[in-house]
Amino acid sequence: MAIPMRQAARVSSYMLQNKIKGRKKFPLIVELEPLFACNLACNGCGKIQHPHEVLKQRMPVEQAVNAVLESGAPMVSIAGGEPLMHPQIDVMVAELVKRKKFVYLCTNAELVEKFWDKFDFKPSPYFSFAVHIDGLRERHDASVDKDGVFDIAISAIKFLKSKGFRVTTNSTFFNTDTPQTIIDVLNFLNDEVKVDSMMISPAYAYEKAPDQDHFLGVTETRELFRKAFAGGNRKRWRLNHSPLFLDFLEGKADFECTAWGIPSYSLKGWQKPCYLMADGYVETYRELIETTDWDKYGRGKDPRCNNCMAHCGYEPTAVLATMGSLKEGLRAMREQG
Repeated sequence: MAIPMRQAARVSSYMLQNKIKGRKKFPLIVELEPLFACNLACNGCGKIQHPHEVLKQRMPVEQAVNAVLESGAPMVSIAGGEPLMHPQIDVMVAELVKRKKFVYLCTNAELVEKFWDKFDFKPSPYFSFAVHIDGLRERHDASVDKDGVFDIAISAIKFLKSKGFRVTTNSTFFNTDTPQTIIDVLNFLNDEVKVDSMMISPAYAYEKAPDQDHFLGVTETRELFRKAFAGGNRKRWRLNHSPLFLDFLEGKADFECTAWGIPSYSLKGWQKPCYLMADGYVETYRELIETTDWDKYGRGKDPRCNNCMAHCGYEPTAVLATMGSLKEGLRAMREQG
Protein backbone atom coordinates (compact mmCIF):
# COMPACT_ATOMS: atom_id res chain seq x y z
CA MET A 1 0.00 0.00 0.00
CA ALA A 2 1.18 3.59 -0.65
CA ILE A 3 0.81 4.78 2.96
CA PRO A 4 1.99 2.21 5.54
CA MET A 5 -0.70 1.08 7.96
CA ARG A 6 1.45 1.96 10.99
CA GLN A 7 1.84 5.53 9.74
CA ALA A 8 -1.83 5.93 8.80
CA ALA A 9 -2.90 4.68 12.23
CA ARG A 10 -0.50 7.01 14.04
CA VAL A 11 -1.60 10.08 12.10
CA SER A 12 -5.29 9.22 12.61
CA SER A 13 -4.77 8.80 16.34
CA TYR A 14 -2.80 12.06 16.51
CA MET A 15 -5.56 13.99 14.72
CA LEU A 16 -8.24 12.49 16.96
CA GLN A 17 -6.30 13.48 20.09
CA ASN A 18 -6.02 17.07 18.85
CA LYS A 19 -9.73 17.14 18.11
CA ILE A 20 -10.57 15.87 21.60
CA LYS A 21 -8.29 18.54 23.11
CA GLY A 22 -10.02 21.23 21.04
CA ARG A 23 -6.76 22.20 19.32
CA LYS A 24 -7.74 23.86 16.04
CA LYS A 25 -4.30 24.34 14.49
CA PHE A 26 -1.70 21.59 14.62
CA PRO A 27 0.99 20.32 12.23
CA LEU A 28 0.73 17.04 10.35
CA ILE A 29 4.30 17.13 9.08
CA VAL A 30 7.19 19.53 9.61
CA GLU A 31 9.25 20.61 6.61
CA LEU A 32 12.69 20.65 8.24
CA GLU A 33 15.50 22.46 6.40
CA PRO A 34 18.78 21.91 8.28
CA LEU A 35 20.71 23.67 5.47
CA PHE A 36 20.07 25.68 2.32
CA ALA A 37 23.14 24.55 0.37
CA CYS A 38 22.69 22.20 -2.56
CA ASN A 39 24.90 20.40 -5.06
CA LEU A 40 22.45 21.21 -7.88
CA ALA A 41 20.80 24.41 -9.15
CA CYS A 42 17.32 23.35 -10.27
CA ASN A 43 15.50 25.78 -12.55
CA GLY A 44 12.31 25.91 -10.49
CA CYS A 45 13.89 26.14 -7.02
CA GLY A 46 14.04 29.32 -4.98
CA LYS A 47 15.71 27.77 -1.94
CA ILE A 48 19.36 28.27 -2.85
CA GLN A 49 19.21 32.02 -3.45
CA HIS A 50 20.86 32.87 -0.14
CA PRO A 51 24.15 34.66 0.61
CA HIS A 52 27.28 32.51 0.75
CA GLU A 53 27.59 32.85 4.52
CA VAL A 54 24.07 31.43 4.94
CA LEU A 55 24.72 28.56 2.53
CA LYS A 56 27.68 27.51 4.68
CA GLN A 57 25.55 27.05 7.80
CA ARG A 58 24.39 23.66 9.11
CA MET A 59 21.67 23.26 11.75
CA PRO A 60 22.79 21.44 14.92
CA VAL A 61 21.06 18.08 15.44
CA GLU A 62 19.72 19.06 18.87
CA GLN A 63 18.12 22.22 17.46
CA ALA A 64 16.41 20.28 14.68
CA VAL A 65 15.08 17.57 16.98
CA ASN A 66 13.84 20.08 19.57
CA ALA A 67 11.93 22.02 16.93
CA VAL A 68 10.13 18.89 15.75
CA LEU A 69 9.35 17.84 19.32
CA GLU A 70 8.03 21.31 20.15
CA SER A 71 5.60 21.15 17.23
CA GLY A 72 4.34 17.69 18.16
CA ALA A 73 4.05 16.63 14.50
CA PRO A 74 4.14 12.86 13.90
CA MET A 75 5.98 13.22 10.55
CA VAL A 76 9.08 15.08 9.36
CA SER A 77 10.23 15.83 5.82
CA ILE A 78 13.93 16.72 5.86
CA ALA A 79 14.67 18.90 2.86
CA GLY A 80 16.99 21.75 1.98
CA GLY A 81 19.09 22.29 -0.05
CA GLU A 82 20.52 18.79 -0.18
CA PRO A 83 20.37 17.06 3.24
CA LEU A 84 23.21 14.67 2.39
CA MET A 85 25.55 17.67 2.47
CA HIS A 86 24.88 17.91 6.23
CA PRO A 87 27.68 15.98 8.01
CA GLN A 88 25.36 14.72 10.76
CA ILE A 89 22.25 13.99 8.73
CA ASP A 90 22.34 10.31 9.73
CA VAL A 91 22.46 11.29 13.42
CA MET A 92 19.52 13.66 12.90
CA VAL A 93 17.48 10.91 11.24
CA ALA A 94 18.38 8.40 13.97
CA GLU A 95 17.36 10.79 16.76
CA LEU A 96 13.98 11.49 15.14
CA VAL A 97 13.35 7.81 14.42
CA LYS A 98 14.26 6.98 18.03
CA ARG A 99 11.37 9.23 19.01
CA LYS A 100 9.13 7.37 16.55
CA LYS A 101 8.69 10.24 14.14
CA PHE A 102 8.03 9.19 10.54
CA VAL A 103 10.96 10.67 8.65
CA TYR A 104 11.26 11.35 4.91
CA LEU A 105 14.77 12.32 3.81
CA CYS A 106 14.36 14.30 0.58
CA THR A 107 17.35 14.03 -1.75
CA ASN A 108 18.26 14.52 -5.40
CA ALA A 109 20.24 11.28 -4.83
CA GLU A 110 23.38 12.41 -6.63
CA LEU A 111 25.39 11.97 -3.43
CA VAL A 112 23.76 8.76 -2.13
CA GLU A 113 26.29 6.22 -3.38
CA LYS A 114 29.17 8.70 -3.41
CA PHE A 115 28.75 9.64 0.28
CA TRP A 116 27.27 6.37 1.58
CA ASP A 117 30.29 5.29 3.64
CA LYS A 118 30.26 8.62 5.50
CA PHE A 119 26.90 7.86 7.11
CA ASP A 120 25.25 5.21 9.27
CA PHE A 121 21.66 5.03 8.05
CA LYS A 122 19.60 2.05 9.19
CA PRO A 123 16.34 0.73 7.69
CA SER A 124 13.30 1.39 9.85
CA PRO A 125 9.52 1.43 9.40
CA TYR A 126 9.79 5.06 10.50
CA PHE A 127 12.29 6.08 7.81
CA SER A 128 12.03 6.60 4.05
CA PHE A 129 14.28 8.14 1.44
CA ALA A 130 12.34 10.50 -0.84
CA VAL A 131 14.17 10.83 -4.16
CA HIS A 132 13.44 13.80 -6.41
CA ILE A 133 12.43 12.66 -9.92
CA ASP A 134 10.78 15.22 -12.22
CA GLY A 135 10.47 13.14 -15.37
CA LEU A 136 12.26 10.59 -17.49
CA ARG A 137 15.93 11.10 -18.38
CA GLU A 138 15.77 14.10 -20.70
CA ARG A 139 13.09 16.00 -18.75
CA HIS A 140 14.62 15.34 -15.35
CA ASP A 141 18.13 16.34 -16.37
CA ALA A 142 16.75 19.53 -17.93
CA SER A 143 14.82 20.29 -14.72
CA VAL A 144 17.94 19.99 -12.54
CA ASP A 145 20.08 21.63 -15.22
CA LYS A 146 22.68 18.86 -15.26
CA ASP A 147 23.11 15.86 -17.55
CA GLY A 148 23.35 12.40 -16.04
CA VAL A 149 21.49 13.07 -12.79
CA PHE A 150 18.49 10.93 -13.76
CA ASP A 151 20.63 7.81 -14.24
CA ILE A 152 22.45 8.46 -10.97
CA ALA A 153 19.13 8.88 -9.13
CA ILE A 154 17.64 5.65 -10.51
CA SER A 155 20.84 3.80 -9.61
CA ALA A 156 20.61 5.25 -6.10
CA ILE A 157 17.00 4.12 -5.72
CA LYS A 158 17.96 0.56 -6.65
CA PHE A 159 20.94 0.74 -4.31
CA LEU A 160 18.78 1.89 -1.39
CA LYS A 161 16.13 -0.73 -2.08
CA SER A 162 18.85 -3.42 -2.09
CA LYS A 163 19.91 -2.18 1.37
CA GLY A 164 16.38 -2.66 2.69
CA PHE A 165 15.26 0.97 2.81
CA ARG A 166 11.78 2.19 1.99
CA VAL A 167 12.05 4.54 -1.00
CA THR A 168 9.46 6.99 -2.22
CA THR A 169 9.79 9.62 -4.94
CA ASN A 170 8.79 13.26 -5.17
CA SER A 171 7.89 14.70 -8.59
CA THR A 172 7.13 18.34 -9.40
CA PHE A 173 5.40 19.12 -12.67
CA PHE A 174 5.49 22.30 -14.79
CA ASN A 175 3.58 23.71 -17.76
CA THR A 176 6.15 22.05 -20.02
CA ASP A 177 4.69 18.72 -18.91
CA THR A 178 1.88 16.92 -20.67
CA PRO A 179 -0.43 14.20 -19.41
CA GLN A 180 1.76 11.72 -21.29
CA THR A 181 5.03 12.86 -19.66
CA ILE A 182 3.39 12.43 -16.24
CA ILE A 183 2.03 9.02 -17.21
CA ASP A 184 5.41 7.93 -18.55
CA VAL A 185 7.43 8.82 -15.46
CA LEU A 186 4.88 7.49 -12.96
CA ASN A 187 4.48 4.25 -14.93
CA PHE A 188 8.27 3.89 -14.93
CA LEU A 189 8.63 4.52 -11.20
CA ASN A 190 5.60 2.41 -10.28
CA ASP A 191 6.08 -0.58 -12.60
CA GLU A 192 9.77 -0.78 -13.48
CA VAL A 193 11.65 0.81 -10.59
CA LYS A 194 8.95 -0.36 -8.16
CA VAL A 195 9.35 2.44 -5.61
CA ASP A 196 7.27 2.05 -2.49
CA SER A 197 5.22 5.18 -3.13
CA MET A 198 5.18 8.40 -5.13
CA MET A 199 4.43 12.00 -4.21
CA ILE A 200 3.42 14.56 -6.83
CA SER A 201 2.80 18.30 -6.90
CA PRO A 202 2.34 21.12 -9.39
CA ALA A 203 5.25 23.56 -9.20
CA TYR A 204 4.87 26.65 -7.05
CA ALA A 205 6.08 29.96 -8.51
CA TYR A 206 9.02 30.75 -6.24
CA GLU A 207 9.82 34.46 -6.50
CA LYS A 208 13.57 33.80 -6.77
CA ALA A 209 13.47 30.73 -9.02
CA PRO A 210 15.78 31.10 -12.05
CA ASP A 211 12.99 30.02 -14.43
CA GLN A 212 9.78 32.06 -14.01
CA ASP A 213 8.13 31.06 -17.28
CA HIS A 214 6.99 27.49 -16.67
CA PHE A 215 4.81 27.46 -13.56
CA LEU A 216 1.28 26.08 -13.85
CA GLY A 217 -1.94 28.00 -13.33
CA VAL A 218 -4.97 26.48 -11.61
CA THR A 219 -6.87 25.71 -14.82
CA GLU A 220 -3.77 24.19 -16.42
CA THR A 221 -3.10 22.08 -13.35
CA ARG A 222 -6.60 20.64 -13.25
CA GLU A 223 -6.62 19.78 -16.94
CA LEU A 224 -3.15 18.24 -16.76
CA PHE A 225 -3.90 15.93 -13.85
CA ARG A 226 -7.42 15.09 -14.98
CA LYS A 227 -6.01 13.70 -18.22
CA ALA A 228 -3.03 12.03 -16.53
CA PHE A 229 -5.30 10.27 -14.01
CA ALA A 230 -7.72 9.00 -16.69
CA GLY A 231 -8.06 5.33 -17.55
CA GLY A 232 -7.53 4.04 -14.03
CA ASN A 233 -3.96 5.31 -13.68
CA ARG A 234 -4.65 7.09 -10.43
CA LYS A 235 -5.88 3.94 -8.69
CA ARG A 236 -3.10 1.80 -10.14
CA TRP A 237 -0.20 4.03 -9.13
CA ARG A 238 1.11 3.85 -5.55
CA LEU A 239 0.52 7.52 -4.79
CA ASN A 240 1.33 8.76 -1.30
CA HIS A 241 -1.64 11.14 -1.15
CA SER A 242 -5.17 11.17 0.16
CA PRO A 243 -7.88 10.57 -2.47
CA LEU A 244 -9.34 14.02 -1.76
CA PHE A 245 -6.03 15.73 -2.58
CA LEU A 246 -5.96 13.87 -5.90
CA ASP A 247 -9.57 14.98 -6.45
CA PHE A 248 -8.37 18.53 -5.79
CA LEU A 249 -5.58 18.27 -8.35
CA GLU A 250 -7.98 17.29 -11.11
CA GLY A 251 -10.69 19.79 -10.15
CA LYS A 252 -13.23 17.39 -8.64
CA ALA A 253 -12.96 19.17 -5.29
CA ASP A 254 -11.78 22.58 -4.15
CA PHE A 255 -10.28 23.51 -0.80
CA GLU A 256 -8.84 26.42 1.09
CA CYS A 257 -5.15 26.31 1.95
CA THR A 258 -4.20 24.95 5.36
CA ALA A 259 -0.70 26.42 5.53
CA TRP A 260 -0.26 25.69 9.23
CA GLY A 261 -0.67 21.95 8.54
CA ILE A 262 2.83 21.58 7.05
CA PRO A 263 4.96 24.32 8.65
CA SER A 264 8.58 24.94 7.73
CA TYR A 265 11.49 25.15 10.17
CA SER A 266 14.88 26.22 8.83
CA LEU A 267 18.13 27.86 9.87
CA LYS A 268 16.16 31.11 10.14
CA GLY A 269 13.43 29.67 12.39
CA TRP A 270 9.75 28.93 11.77
CA GLN A 271 8.83 30.44 8.39
CA LYS A 272 5.67 32.52 8.01
CA PRO A 273 3.26 31.48 6.58
CA CYS A 274 4.50 28.31 4.82
CA TYR A 275 7.32 26.39 3.17
CA LEU A 276 6.86 28.31 -0.08
CA MET A 277 6.50 31.92 1.11
CA ALA A 278 8.77 33.80 3.51
CA ASP A 279 6.98 36.67 5.26
CA GLY A 280 9.17 36.56 8.33
CA TYR A 281 10.47 34.08 10.89
CA VAL A 282 9.80 33.32 14.55
CA GLU A 283 11.65 31.23 17.14
CA THR A 284 8.87 28.90 18.31
CA TYR A 285 6.02 26.97 16.72
CA ARG A 286 3.62 28.58 19.19
CA GLU A 287 4.69 32.02 17.94
CA LEU A 288 4.15 30.87 14.36
CA ILE A 289 0.58 29.84 15.11
CA GLU A 290 -0.31 32.81 17.30
CA THR A 291 1.36 35.66 15.39
CA THR A 292 0.59 34.71 11.78
CA ASP A 293 -2.52 36.25 10.23
CA TRP A 294 -3.63 33.03 8.54
CA ASP A 295 -6.82 34.59 7.17
CA LYS A 296 -4.93 36.85 4.77
CA TYR A 297 -3.42 33.97 2.79
CA GLY A 298 -4.94 31.77 0.09
CA ARG A 299 -6.36 32.13 -3.40
CA GLY A 300 -8.29 35.39 -3.75
CA LYS A 301 -6.59 36.86 -0.69
CA ASP A 302 -2.89 37.08 -1.55
CA PRO A 303 -1.92 37.28 -5.25
CA ARG A 304 1.11 35.04 -4.58
CA CYS A 305 -1.32 32.26 -3.67
CA ASN A 306 -3.56 32.52 -6.73
CA ASN A 307 -1.95 29.74 -8.78
CA CYS A 308 -0.75 27.58 -5.89
CA MET A 309 -2.07 24.03 -5.65
CA ALA A 310 1.00 22.60 -3.91
CA HIS A 311 0.68 19.67 -1.54
CA CYS A 312 2.13 21.59 1.43
CA GLY A 313 -0.94 23.84 1.52
CA TYR A 314 -3.73 21.59 0.31
CA GLU A 315 -2.84 18.05 1.38
CA PRO A 316 -3.50 18.95 5.04
CA THR A 317 -6.92 20.33 4.10
CA ALA A 318 -7.72 17.14 2.25
CA VAL A 319 -6.54 14.98 5.16
CA LEU A 320 -8.63 16.96 7.64
CA ALA A 321 -11.68 16.65 5.36
CA THR A 322 -11.07 12.90 5.08
CA MET A 323 -10.88 12.46 8.84
CA GLY A 324 -14.05 14.50 9.30
CA SER A 325 -16.11 12.24 7.03
CA LEU A 326 -16.89 8.56 7.60
CA LYS A 327 -17.54 8.16 3.88
CA GLU A 328 -14.22 9.71 2.87
CA GLY A 329 -12.37 7.83 5.60
CA LEU A 330 -13.65 4.51 4.30
CA ARG A 331 -12.85 5.57 0.76
CA ALA A 332 -9.29 6.44 1.74
CA MET A 333 -8.84 3.06 3.40
CA ARG A 334 -10.16 1.32 0.30
CA GLU A 335 -8.16 3.29 -2.27
CA GLN A 336 -4.92 3.41 -0.33
CA GLY A 337 -5.05 -0.18 0.78
